[in-house]
This record gives sequence, structure tokens and C-alpha cells, in this order.
Amino acid sequence: MAVGRDMIATLVAHDGLGQGDVSAARDALAVAGLDVGASAWIEAGEAVDLPFSGNRGAARAALEALDLQADIFVIARANRDCRLFVADMDSTMITVECIDELADYAGLKAQIAEVTERAMRGELDFAEALSGRVALLAGLAEDVIEQCRTERVRLMGGAKALVQTLNARGAHTILVSGGFMPFAVPVGQEIGFQIQIANVLHIAGGKLAGTVAEPIVDAARKRAELLGAIAALGIAPAQAIAIGDGANDIPMIQAAGLGIAYHAKPKTRAAADVAIERGDLSTLLHALGIARKDWAEA
Repeated sequence: MAVGRDMIATLVAHDGLGQGDVSAARDALAVAGLDVGASAWIEAGEAVDLPFSGNRGAARAALEALDLQADIFVIARANRDCRLFVADMDSTMITVECIDELADYAGLKAQIAEVTERAMRGELDFAEALSGRVALLAGLAEDVIEQCRTERVRLMGGAKALVQTLNARGAHTILVSGGFMPFAVPVGQEIGFQIQIANVLHIAGGKLAGTVAEPIVDAARKRAELLGAIAALGIAPAQAIAIGDGANDIPMIQAAGLGIAYHAKPKTRAAADVAIERGDLSTLLHALGIARKDWAEA
């Protein structure tokens, strides 16, 4: 890659990426008036870099107009030196929304899942929606939480490879969830997150009390944790990456040097710098220029 080109466009397509696709992408960037360097494969037939200088928005628009069967990342070269990774949990690091699955044990899944969906789309105040849903779970036996976790919670594809590789490369990793600590702690530890932050459910007499500890871990708290970690670590904002899928992830995604929407709601996708819409979480490793041979064993 030519020295001086401070931006990188990366195409990631695990179902096959041809030289024709790469040539079309390079031509599109050049037509958009960008100074494009030679392409470089990260993973043959899967992931390729196109270094360039110029406007990120123009590059993204030019590549998206091609309608390639690939996830497209347009990032600053500085973003690849990831020193901080902050991630949402539900529907990002795991495949489910824990509160919806917990509600199923109380026979309330349809009712609560509808509220969850609206909250994640940004149609409801997150804290109010959470408090209302938790209130409906009052009286549910505490041990159902662990039953729910073991029976329903599954890690998202690529989660371990992503987090453990970033750990091995010296990044600080934080799981920050609007969900609950009895899920976040074991999930975060299994994946490899160094810190887990989530809401605390109140328990009374072995049953859910229907309330959650204040202050609730909401959008503002997620953003504050990201900014606090940047300050504590003494890193540049460009070295901080945040990822999530819901509206309550938007402030932290916007505050990060690189904000990523993962199979996300429309508002979150629009707010993010880049989006993963086709691949799993390991796609981000390719976007950071890390070949599979250099991934941590997960």
C-alpha cells in the first residue's frame, strides 16, 4: 500500500469475492475522484483492501452503488490500531434478546418482545420500556434466569474469535449491556471480555421483584463508559471501536472513532460509520486487516 493514503476501503465476502469485483470497486473509487492505491488481499477470495485518499462519504457511496455481495468498510487507517472495543450484548454478541426469552418462561414473550422491538428501533424511551417490561416479570423464580441462560442464550458467530484476537493484540474489551448481569457476566467471560457492565435485577424471596437497580444502563451510560475508557486508557478516539444493533447503542457508536452497526435496526445503521449486514462478527477482523491465520484460537 502506498504511503500517505490514510483511508482504507475493505470488501469482505465470505461466499466469494472475485478479481472482477475488486476491479469494479477500484474503478468506482477512481471515478469518484479518489486517489486509489493497489489492492491487497487480506484473505484470498474473501477480503481485500483498497487504500485511498479522499472523502470517506464519497468512497462509501461509490462502493455501495455497485451492489456487491459483500460487507463494505470504509475506515481511517488509524482505526486499525484498536486499543478499545466496546460491545452491546443482546442481538450483537449473542443471538437473542434475554428479556424476551426470560419472558417466555412467564408466558409473556409476545407481549414483551413487541416492546423490546419498538425500544430497539428507537420508538420508545429505553429506561421506561425496560422498567415496564421488568415489572411484568415480578414473581418469576430467580432460578429461571440461569435456566433461561443455559437453554436459550447462544453466542453470535465469530464472537470469541473477534474478542480474543483483539485481547491478544492489546485491546481493552468491555461488554456493556442494557440487559442483566446474570446473563452479561457469564456471557462476557465465555467470550473473553475483560469487563462486563449491565443492569441489576432486584430479587426478593427467591423471586424477581419486578424492579431494576438505578441508574439503568441506558444509551447515555453506554456512551459514558466508552468515553471514560478512552480517557482512562489515554488513547486517541480513532483507536476506539463500538458495536451494537439497537437505538440505545447509537450514542456510543457515534462517540467511537469507528462505530459499527451489526445486523442492526435502520436508525442504528444510519448512525454508524460502517455496517456488518452479511457476515458474522469475525468479519470485523478482516475489516481491521487481520488475516485468519492471525486470529486467536477460539
